[in-house]
Amino acid sequence: MKIHISQVIIWFVKTMGIMTIFLLALAIKLMAQANQNKPLIIDESSKKWSVLSTIKIDKVWAGHPVGFFLLTHENRQYIAYYNSERKMVVGQRDLRDKKFSLHVMPPTSRETHGGTSTVVGWDSHNSIVIGIDKEGYIHLSGNMHVHPITYFRSAKPYDITTLEQVMEMTGKNEKRCTYPKFMHSREGELIFHYRDGSSGNGNEIYNIWSCEKKQWSRLLEDPLTDGQGLMNAYQSQPVLLADGRYHVYWVWRDTPHCETNHDLSYMTSPDLINWHNPWGEKITLPATLENKSLIVDPIPVKGGIINLAARLCLDENNRPLFVYHKYDENGNLQLYVAWQEDNHWKNKVITQWGHRWEFSGTGSINFDVRIKSFKRRPDGYYEIEYDHIKYGDGAILLDKDLNNCGKVIKPAPFGKGLQPEGDFPGLSVRIMNDQGAMEENRTRYVLKWETLGRNRDKPREKPWPAPSQLYLYKLGLIK
Repeated sequence: MKIHISQVIIWFVKTMGIMTIFLLALAIKLMAQANQNKPLIIDESSKKWSVLSTIKIDKVWAGHPVGFFLLTHENRQYIAYYNSERKMVVGQRDLRDKKFSLHVMPPTSRETHGGTSTVVGWDSHNSIVIGIDKEGYIHLSGNMHVHPITYFRSAKPYDITTLEQVMEMTGKNEKRCTYPKFMHSREGELIFHYRDGSSGNGNEIYNIWSCEKKQWSRLLEDPLTDGQGLMNAYQSQPVLLADGRYHVYWVWRDTPHCETNHDLSYMTSPDLINWHNPWGEKITLPATLENKSLIVDPIPVKGGIINLAARLCLDENNRPLFVYHKYDENGNLQLYVAWQEDNHWKNKVITQWGHRWEFSGTGSINFDVRIKSFKRRPDGYYEIEYDHIKYGDGAILLDKDLNNCGKVIKPAPFGKGLQPEGDFPGLSVRIMNDQGAMEENRTRYVLKWETLGRNRDKPREKPWPAPSQLYLYKLGLIK
């Protein structure tokens, strides 16, 4: 049989065409697989905050860090801090004003004022907090670490100069108070909670303010958490999330030594009164370690978790997810993510860090690792921001299956690039974010000052640094 040359050419072109298509499809498939394995990088480094305006407020104590407070409420702004003489000061301004009106609280000592004081010592636990009720009355608490409740209330709405000390709220379980916090319910009611007891032996107490009766009462007849004399819960403040429920989580601690934290736990509530375990079953308060249904991860003592070293967010189906740190099998500290599956919690490691943070002992310590935030992004990925002593600031991306799939390049947090104005060795810049309106209209407010680092709440020998300048910065977002 004769085969014409034209038939050979046609056969060759057809065959090579099919082969070319096959090879092209294979190349596309291999490239897709390679891209799937390639870490995703999202560059948000241009989203920086710049200073729009500055207000010089006062000179403040710089010998050790302690929590100051900034609250923007409606068209007013409130601050609380310790001045250069360590005295408690409250300030307020209308947002149009160029300076704060300051009110120095009358100095009192623990020896003469029932164990309370408005003058800070060396304890970095002794932060100050402010709450505003529905009628505009100002509530202030602070400077207590296992001390009698230290609480002030204004006699007139929106007037810090009328703040007066009130020696008790309900009169019960108020002799050994720590970690005061104000919050509001979804109905706008002012709530105050604090730890009663000490590290390793304490309960979490919740009070609610009645504007009509002008008095505090128990929000809960029983403590929210109870260590039963054996431990205490270091818990988050209840937060109202997109599912319309309040969420709270905690770790238990057996002693004042921070290495004795254990058992990350969690529960939810529709109303702050009735509480449920993660599976929707109602529980009887107080929550204790005996209720194993509340445990997210049974991390043991010396297992690598410290006070509130966790963050929570909801997935697309409003199911809870946690990111937290603990030691891996090699003894290094890693981040883990936990999720619910088949009526159980599952978790997996999401970092491969080569660093062990060996925290231990009592008092306020400096942190090697902080989980700053955990959120679900609009693009469907999950983002975890952290600060690490070895690896610096970073942001991890998780895909829908909670696998580490890349990172977000962020600008340096505001304050990281600021150098101390003082020349005393060891000074660092401190930043306090606004606890009220945050990042609205592409602006936000922060307090900035300088101090030495934590010293486990113990006095330092002289010389001490000179007082530092306290500033209020108004920041604007640059894209």
